[in-house]
Amino acid sequence: MVVDDQASMRAVIRHSLQDLGIKQVRDSGSAAAALEAIRDDRVHLIVSDYNMPDMDGLELLKAVREDDTLRRTAFIMLTGSANRDVVQQAAALGVNDYLVKPFATAALKEKIERVFGELS
Repeated sequence: MVVDDQASMRAVIRHSLQDLGIKQVRDSGSAAAALEAIRDDRVHLIVSDYNMPDMDGLELLKAVREDDTLRRTAFIMLTGSANRDVVQQAAALGVNDYLVKPFATAALKEKIERVFGELS
């Protein structure tokens, strides 16, 4: 599940994931809608932007980690800046990894492989 309020960024991330061989990629422009969707139909990985209106990436991460069914879902946080406070808060909430935008597909692959092991 790709979560970002900017449609163009969702498309970039979705295409990067598909280029890495991940075929089933869903996306959402809203963290709240994404949370509802993954509660209805679980996913293995959430790639979420930090800075979004209404519910930010940290709030989404917290909601996922507090949900007994979803808490083990892999979560990679994206942000436009390497704000140390955000990184520390995400780490405290149990983020699996962190990626600063803009990023190369190779960097995304590296983060995913840290969580799941080598992609085939």
